[in-house]
Amino acid sequence: MTLRSRWMALLGSGAMLIATASCTADGGGAATAPTAASTAAPVPAAAADLPQIVARLQPSVVTVRVGQGIGSGVVFRDGGLILTNEHVVGDRENVEVALADGTRVPARVVAADAVTDLAVLRAERADLPPAPFHTELPAPGEPVLALGSPLGFLNSVTAGIVSGVGREIPGSAGQGNALVDLIQTDAAISPGNSGGALADYSGRVIGINDAYLPPQTGAVSIGFAIPAATALDIADDLLDDGRVTQPYLGVAVARLTPQIAQSLNAGTDRGVLVRDVDGDGPSAAAGLRPGDIVTQVADERTDTLEAFIGALRSVEPGEPVSVTYLRDGDTRQTSVVPTAATR
Repeated sequence: MTLRSRWMALLGSGAMLIATASCTADGGGAATAPTAASTAAPVPAAAADLPQIVARLQPSVVTVRVGQGIGSGVVFRDGGLILTNEHVVGDRENVEVALADGTRVPARVVAADAVTDLAVLRAERADLPPAPFHTELPAPGEPVLALGSPLGFLNSVTAGIVSGVGREIPGSAGQGNALVDLIQTDAAISPGNSGGALADYSGRVIGINDAYLPPQTGAVSIGFAIPAATALDIADDLLDDGRVTQPYLGVAVARLTPQIAQSLNAGTDRGVLVRDVDGDGPSAAAGLRPGDIVTQVADERTDTLEAFIGALRSVEPGEPVSVTYLRDGDTRQTSVVPTAATR
């Protein structure tokens, strides 16, 4: 199992109303379903040619037709392999994919995972162009585009910024979907956008659109996408054996900025901040608490958030993992025994 597939089930608690950006009735209307990495530098918003970016990406963003419903998907690998959300395909074994040029082809659901809300399709057309993916987490404030087929409006594009990273939907893990560690965006995401692309202004896919907070929560333009690195690693797991094994650590972490490090008198800005801990989870049992700074996991330094995620590669449910952390300037160590995430 790969590292980002483990990263999805770290924390889930509380309750909040959320809508997955699910399939919509063909042609618009109410929802009918429950609610290759690139290293090129991002292009400044002022310098971006958005029509060209969209034109390049649209052949890789497809519409997924499930009966009378519509969702979205992104071609991620040669051979007609497409990423979408599990809640788009449900228990279907076969769907239809509509391409940007108007053609429709059958597609088979290779595998799907309800916990991470991701599924892999194989279209009966091998020449579909894979989109470029960018696996580093975006910075808050970075401009983004959301591509998909919201409310049956095929090949739609909306624009916004990254509002935050490392977001979790409280209660989602307990409801069966580990909607945690997501990218938050104010680019409009609506029913039918599920499985579509969240892209940066260099035309790279940085996330797979997944959910939004509906207006009755009081939210305005709060949508969520699964980070590209997470989605690609889970896709690899699904292609390998059709399933994803999830450890549950019961902790949410965030970047340790110099400002936060100074406010905590940490004496270092290397490490990741423990932002929240599930009181009934493995990390709480091991003594971790909010405000701790994790500097090492399983004998690997965790100077950055990406390094922390990378250190989780070897973590298995039920196997103790050593964690070194700072609290009040003192270095401490504990052992966390992750449990398996429940479906």
